[in-house]
Amino acid sequence: MNLNPFSSISKIQTDLKEGKYTATELVRFYLDLIRKIDPEIKAFITVTEKEALKTARKIDQKIKNGQKLGKLFGVTMAVKDIYLTKGIESTAGSQVLKGYIPQYSSTVYQHLIDQDAILIGKTNTDAFAFGGSTENSGFFTTKNPWDTSLVPGGSSGGSAAALSAGLCTFALGTDTGGSIRQPSSLCSVTGLKTTYGLNSRYGIAAMASSFDCPGAFAHTTEDLSLLTSIMAGRDSKDATSSHQKVPDYPNLLTNTDIKGLKIGLPQEYFTGSIDPEVKKKVQETATLFEKNGAELIEISLPNTNLGIAVYYILVPCEISSNMARYDGLRFGQSKKGQNDLFSYYLETRGKYMEPELKRRIIIGTYALSAGYYDAYYTKASRVRTLIKEEFQKAFEKIDFLLAPISPTPAWPIGEKANNPLQMYLADVYTVCTNVAGLPSLALPGNSPSREHLPIGFQLIGNYFNEAKLFSLGHQYQQLTDYHLKHPQL
Repeated sequence: MNLNPFSSISKIQTDLKEGKYTATELVRFYLDLIRKIDPEIKAFITVTEKEALKTARKIDQKIKNGQKLGKLFGVTMAVKDIYLTKGIESTAGSQVLKGYIPQYSSTVYQHLIDQDAILIGKTNTDAFAFGGSTENSGFFTTKNPWDTSLVPGGSSGGSAAALSAGLCTFALGTDTGGSIRQPSSLCSVTGLKTTYGLNSRYGIAAMASSFDCPGAFAHTTEDLSLLTSIMAGRDSKDATSSHQKVPDYPNLLTNTDIKGLKIGLPQEYFTGSIDPEVKKKVQETATLFEKNGAELIEISLPNTNLGIAVYYILVPCEISSNMARYDGLRFGQSKKGQNDLFSYYLETRGKYMEPELKRRIIIGTYALSAGYYDAYYTKASRVRTLIKEEFQKAFEKIDFLLAPISPTPAWPIGEKANNPLQMYLADVYTVCTNVAGLPSLALPGNSPSREHLPIGFQLIGNYFNEAKLFSLGHQYQQLTDYHLKHPQL
């Protein structure tokens, strides 16, 4: 059986219909790859072999009987472990939830399962998505498939690494401050941070409720457009989900022409501590768009330098509230043998919560406390509004923004693990998009190898402008072959 683990969704489905292999054979192929490769990469917390084979057999039967198939039939997916999956352990990457088996599934995950997608496993993440490298996971650190001495990014590093290594066809992540785009850049895959509210947050362990954006990774923009068309939509269980009608993204991929587009280059994203090679590659990408008819316009977003400060005040404040539910009484692990309730809380949270969880809870609680609320939370909320307004003024002059994602390529495991501030600064080019709630598409921007690490870039659009982002990204991937490069494992 000649099978390419990096095949697109359409290629896999064509092969299945033509009988080149069965869905069961396909799943066994990926499971064998996981057994061979993942002990080194460590992308998965849980491999769902039994569930995957059961679903594959059902799909084979549907094909044999000529029954109607879902839009994702036979396609394997890896799911970041903060998505709840009914009957399957969901840990959020933390010892707090080790052994937790949810009784329901997240809305986004359920949409994909309903279209015959096959869950191959749950992927590693920084605990509760607090981090940018997976080093804050309560289980282990995932490694970058391009160089296993380096981090894959985070917090959705397990999903990005699994896809980059060819262990699935697509993967789910979440983006609160760059957690899809940053690992996309560091692992050379395609990823989307949606407009806030496009995808339902229901059934996903909350980090910061006004920032969290569920999304996906794929090998191509074309695949990503199909996934988003299935994932998106109003959900009565999530009051923040949008009422906007979801466009048929795959059929709009050729509707936006590069020629004549006005693409903004925010000068604040090309200064400071940016690695010279990152700056060079992103500028080369901008030149490519210009050669194909786009107009490049330099713009200024002067409040960019405040994004990190705003983000790391508001997000811990929301975290301090969201983490209160993890007390050991209702779900997850707990420290037994305490004589009073207060001691029970202290011992349980002290033993099972990872250091970064505790750090952010303390920061958030401090910022919300009497005497500091106005000085920190209120002021940060006002600057958040200024950042939103700044983006809107920019979009009066341009169609899209083109910018770096990470100021550096992937860094060595352990280099920033003991320096939280340096880790936070790795989000400098991504957090403002989350502060404003805008969509951003991450694309591979170079030909990576052991000598030349992956460097990605992002296209930022106005609210609910995903269709045009997909179209622009698709045309870019017709002009380049960076997304076709894969690590040698």
